[in-house]
Amino acid sequence: MTNKTILICDDDEGILDMLEIVLEGNGYHIIPVQNSLNLYEVIDREHPDLLLLDLWMPVLSGDQVLRSLRKNPDTQDLPVIVISASRDGQQIAVNAGANDFMAKPFDVDFLLQKIQEYVN
Repeated sequence: MTNKTILICDDDEGILDMLEIVLEGNGYHIIPVQNSLNLYEVIDREHPDLLLLDLWMPVLSGDQVLRSLRKNPDTQDLPVIVISASRDGQQIAVNAGANDFMAKPFDVDFLLQKIQEYVN
């Protein structure tokens, strides 16, 4: 049991469900957030160990979210892995301050490996 909390922000419910099942099966505590506007409030309340963040979401995009997290002293050091199906997603993620990037569709084992690097 890791007792580490991972916040997942993705507007795709299928991806949220899949990640939740896989990550909880690996001992992580998961908080799924579908609406990126609620993210700041949830981070404030839950203090997650890691954020998995989708780039393309309605209302507030992942890179906008990430830029504001990096400007805030309370969240600037939060490890963030950006996930995206976009071809230029990696560049956008890096420019916004992501710790890492995973292209969709991603290999779950590879994702778990990356998560472990950041939460341990």
